Amino acid sequence: MKKIPYIFALILLFVNCSDDNYTPKPKAQLRLDYPKPEYQQVDFKYFTFEKSKYANVEKVNDQRINLQYPAMKATIYLTHNIVEKNLDTLLRDAEKFTLEHTVKADEIISRDFINQKNRVFGSMNLVSGNAASQIQFHATDSTSHFIDGSLYFYAQPNYDSIMPAVDYLKADIGKLLETLRWKKY
Repeated sequence: MKKIPYIFALILLFVNCSDDNYTPKPKAQLRLDYPKPEYQQVDFKYFTFEKSKYANVEKVNDQRINLQYPAMKATIYLTHNIVEKNLDTLLRDAEKFTLEHTVKADEIISRDFINQKNRVFGSMNLVSGNAASQIQFHATDSTSHFIDGSLYFYAQPNYDSIMPAVDYLKADIGKLLETLRWKKY
């Protein structure tokens, strides 16, 4: 009877002496390498701006342009409207479009953009969460031109997965707004 505690203690010692120490792996993020941004001027009927050289331009008509990023399976849709005493309606429609994403959005952060020298006034709305579009933006000169744009990916929205691409394309949209110049028509 006295041998049972010794045998049990010996088994317990062997089990605890194994080299198979379990160490949980730290959480990691997917590493996605995107090329260093390079920009080139593009010229359209009503405006010009700089776009990424990695974006293909699809001119739908004089009012609609798509910037396609095939490597990221993403497109930035741009629409130009002529302002004819309808600026309030255009601004309200752009805001309404952004608010339609609140159903799936965790948060919407709005950033205003003002370039007095070139008369470019607008905002960029960053949508976090599994919404269909992660960025919507608009710009106007407040008298003649109004552009609204949105970013879409050709994939089911999974914000955690597309977040690095969203951050990369956010910089391209920022460059677009910074270099936007209106033309007379």
